[in-house]
Amino acid sequence: MSGAAAPPRDAPIQASGPRAEYIRRLAERRAASARLERREASLSGARLAVAAAGAAVLYAWLAAGAVSAWWMAAPAAAFAGLAAAHERVIRARRRLDRAAAFYQRCLDRLDHRWAGRGEPGLRFIQPGHLFAADLDLFGEGSLFEMLCTARTRAGEEALATWLRAPAPGAEVRQRQEAVRELAPNLDLREDLASLGADVRAGVHPEELAGWAAGDVALRSAGHRLGAALLSTLTVTGAAIWLLGLAGPSPFLAAAAAQSIVAMKLRPRVRRVLASAESAARDLALLSQVLERLEKERFASARLAALRAALDTAGVPPSRRIASLHRLIRRLDQRRNQLFAALAAALLWATQIAYALERWRETSGSAVPRWLAAVGEIEALCSLAAHAYENPGHPFPDLADASSPAGPWLDAEAIGHPLIPEERCVRNDLALGGEAPAVLIVSGSNMSGKSTLLRTVGVNVILAMAGAPVRARRLRLSPMVVGASIRTQDSLQSGTSRFYAEITRLRDIVDLTRGPLPVLFLIDEMLHGTNSHDRRIGAEAVVKGLVERGAAGLVTTHDLALAGITEALGGRAASVHFEDHLEDGLMRFDYLMRPGIVRKSNALELMRSVGLDL
Repeated sequence: MSGAAAPPRDAPIQASGPRAEYIRRLAERRAASARLERREASLSGARLAVAAAGAAVLYAWLAAGAVSAWWMAAPAAAFAGLAAAHERVIRARRRLDRAAAFYQRCLDRLDHRWAGRGEPGLRFIQPGHLFAADLDLFGEGSLFEMLCTARTRAGEEALATWLRAPAPGAEVRQRQEAVRELAPNLDLREDLASLGADVRAGVHPEELAGWAAGDVALRSAGHRLGAALLSTLTVTGAAIWLLGLAGPSPFLAAAAAQSIVAMKLRPRVRRVLASAESAARDLALLSQVLERLEKERFASARLAALRAALDTAGVPPSRRIASLHRLIRRLDQRRNQLFAALAAALLWATQIAYALERWRETSGSAVPRWLAAVGEIEALCSLAAHAYENPGHPFPDLADASSPAGPWLDAEAIGHPLIPEERCVRNDLALGGEAPAVLIVSGSNMSGKSTLLRTVGVNVILAMAGAPVRARRLRLSPMVVGASIRTQDSLQSGTSRFYAEITRLRDIVDLTRGPLPVLFLIDEMLHGTNSHDRRIGAEAVVKGLVERGAAGLVTTHDLALAGITEALGGRAASVHFEDHLEDGLMRFDYLMRPGIVRKSNALELMRSVGLDL
C-alpha cells in the first residue's frame, strides 16, 4: 500500500540511553504521522473529485441519455479503490499516533510525570493485605501505576499478583533472565501499545477462561444440522412464494417445524448465549496481542516456555480468538431491527449458539493457557520497560539454598523508586545474617523514618517479583513482607487505630508460620497506648518475631523503646535520622546514622505553622 505502510523496523537501540532513543522514535513517529495526514487529505480530495465525476456521469446517463450505464463503472471502481486506500492510510496514521503516545508516556515516566496518567490498579486493593496499602502498591502514584504497560486485564492481573506475593527463588531468577532479554526489545513494546483502540482489552480473563473450559450444553450434531436444514427450507419456501413459483404452504410448513425446534432448544440456547455474551466480549485487541506475540521468538527459558504455550496444532490462537470475536459480533446483529425478521427465519441465535459450543469444544480448553501466557508476557514487558528506563538499577542477587538462613539483606545506596532520582537520598542498610536482625529507627518528625521502611519494603517487593531495584547493590534471601505503617481506625467496624494496629501485629506474627522468612516493617509501634505499656508490649512483640526467625525495622518517637536493643543483645541495633534549624526552618538530610536520636523537633514544627507555644 503506497504511503500507508508501517515504518521500517528501527535499528538496534543506541548506547545513548533511553531518553535519547525515546525522543528519536517519538520524532520519527510524529513525522510519519504528519506525512500520512497529508496523504489522507489528498485521498479525501481525490474521493470528492471522483464522486463529483460520478455524479456528472450519472446525470449524463439518467437525464440526458448521452452515455451508457457502463460509464458508471469507471468512477465507481475508482471511488471504491480510493476509499479502501483512504481507510488503510487512516488506520496506519492512527497506529503511528498511538506509537507516538506510547513514547510520550515513556518520557513522562523518565520525567516523573506519570502519576495519575496510567492504570492505578484500584481493583487489586485487598483490605487487610499485609503490605499493599502500606507500601503504595496500588492507587494513583503507586508502584503498579508506574510499572504497568499491559494492554489486557490478564497482563494487569499477572503484574498485580507478582507484586502482592513473592515468587519462589527459582522463578524470580527466570523472570530476571526474561526481563533482561525483553528490556532492549522496544519494537515489541511499541507494537503492543499501538494495537487496536487506545484502551486496554476489557476481557475478564477468569470469566473467559471459566466459560471456555466449561461444560458444553449444545453438542448434538443432528440438532445442529437439522436447524441449518430447517432455516434453509424456510428461506427457500419464502423465496419461491414471493417469486410466485409456489403457494405459501412450503414456507408455512417449514416455519412451523422451525418454531417447534426453536421452542425445544430455547432454554439451552439462551443459557449458551447469555454466558458467551458475558464472558467473550472485547476480544479484538486480545486477538491482535496474540497475533503479535505469535511472531516473536525468545531465548530465555521462561519466555520460550510462555511462547510455546501459544503453539497449537492447526489454527493459531490469534485466529481462533478472532473467530470467537466474529461469532459474538454476529450474535449482536440479531438486535438490529432491520435484520430481526431475517434472523428469526434463519434461526440465527440457535445457529450462533451451536457455533459457539463447537468453538468451545475445539478451542475452549486451551484458553486458560493462552490467557496465562499473554498475561505473564505482558507483566514481564512491564518490568522490562522499567529495567530499560533505569539502566542504573541492578537486579538483586537472590540467595540460593546454600546461603545462610534468612531473612537477611545487604543494601548499598538503596532508595525509594517512586521518588524522583534528583530528590532521592540513599542509605546503606544491612539486616540479618551477620548484621543485627532488628533496627530500631528513631528520629524527629519528617526526618525520613517511615520513608526508610517503605524504601526497604518496596525494593524487596520488586526483588521478589523479578524486577530491578533502586540501589547500587542489593543482596537478599527470599522473604515475605509484613508491614504496619498505615493502620487506620474504622468507623464501620467499630475498631480503634490501636486495635487495628495490634490486629496487624498479630497477623505479622502469624505470617512467620509460613514457608518464607518474614521481613517486618513497623512504624511508630504501639504509639496508641501509654509509654509503659508500649515499651513492654513492643519488646515482647519484637523479641517474639526475632525468635520466630523474622527480621525487620521498627520506628519510634519514644526513646524508651531503645531499650529493645538491650533486651535483644547483638540481635538488635539503633539507628536514627537528624534535623537542624536553619534560618527558622527545619532542615533534613535524610541520612541514616548509628545510635539513638537525642532531640525532638515537635515544638519547632508546631511553632513553624503558627501555633503559639
